[in-house]
Amino acid sequence: MTSPVDPVKLDKLAEVAIKIGLQLQEGQDLVLTAPIAALPLVRLLTKHAYMAGAGLVTTFYADEECTLARYAHAPDVSFDRASGWLYEGMAKAFENGAARLAIAGDNPMLLSSQDPAKVARANRANSMAYKPALEKIANFEINWNIISYPNPSWAKLVFPDLPEEEAVARLADAIFAASRIDVADPVAAWKEHNANLARRSEWLNGRRFDALHFIGPGTDLKVGLADGHEWQGGAATAKNGIVCNPNIPTEEVFTTPHALKVEGHVSSTKPLSHQGTLIDDIRVRFEGGRIVEAKAGRGEDVLLKVLDTDEGARRLGEVALVPHSSPISASGVLFYNTLFDENASCHIALGQCYSNCFVNGGALTPDQVKAQGGNSSLIHIDWMIGSGEVDIDGINADGSRVPVMRRGEWA
Repeated sequence: MTSPVDPVKLDKLAEVAIKIGLQLQEGQDLVLTAPIAALPLVRLLTKHAYMAGAGLVTTFYADEECTLARYAHAPDVSFDRASGWLYEGMAKAFENGAARLAIAGDNPMLLSSQDPAKVARANRANSMAYKPALEKIANFEINWNIISYPNPSWAKLVFPDLPEEEAVARLADAIFAASRIDVADPVAAWKEHNANLARRSEWLNGRRFDALHFIGPGTDLKVGLADGHEWQGGAATAKNGIVCNPNIPTEEVFTTPHALKVEGHVSSTKPLSHQGTLIDDIRVRFEGGRIVEAKAGRGEDVLLKVLDTDEGARRLGEVALVPHSSPISASGVLFYNTLFDENASCHIALGQCYSNCFVNGGALTPDQVKAQGGNSSLIHIDWMIGSGEVDIDGINADGSRVPVMRRGEWA
């Protein structure tokens, strides 16, 4: 049976992930996680990794049916447990210099009909167990990358009116376009794109704003920026000295908010798909950097449980700027996948900050990051607050303002 996914473009995606996403080094090991449906992409990634000189490629697979079997048949105590031994092993691999690559593509609605309390307990247990490995990633101690594969269950959610094979083909084409794969030389295209994002970051770093003010329908939000914050976008240099593109696709420039200096209210402009549940029409209010009121038109019970994960879950760890005219926004496709939807819109992230988004961030201790306003949490969850109706001002220390975005576009 012929696959609806273009094999030539899929091979290009694998090549870009290894050469641009990771810049995998000769002799470097690679830890890879993927849905089992993404096996064709895993095989190509493994090929390109070894062609680049990888030491050892180790892949861990997840399966939707096995995940659902747990919720259907596992004893209650199972939902307070996670495979800590696995994440400890991943953290050890990263300590020893391994790179990290994740393939996203699970059905975003997989757990939507499951008990929200069990989903929340399992997520919390997994977040706690994953922390040793996540810290290595969030602190950019290693080169890492995320890409996507058009899993049939995901494709049917995005294109519900199409037959499965056609839906997979449409989603694959959308992934390739957003990932800059459907051009003659994707590697060169990514180098040019990274240069453009770097110019945006340099302008913002030169301005050194004290805060950003978002104004739009349902939104009047002032996001204070961390002391010594640094804007980044596209390629970034990990602490191991390797320049990588963590997200493919990416259209954002981002930095660290001050965890104690966020005030006002904000409304989501796109749904958030979180661990198999769709959370939509999010409306929250901040005081002193903390969410003190939260509502959602859909998935509110899950949102509230997320916010109670730990103290840092109600504070921001990231603010990102994306023009409304980005290719992903222009496509008109709602992916129900944060990796894509966050690159269609300006967004904020609850939870853990990125320590590399500080001047000399690689040299800062966790206590120093906290002292400068960086947030700490078991979670890092992006959700979209930008649109063609949102304006953003940069606020200087003296209170003067500079237009940053007007109606969703760079001013």
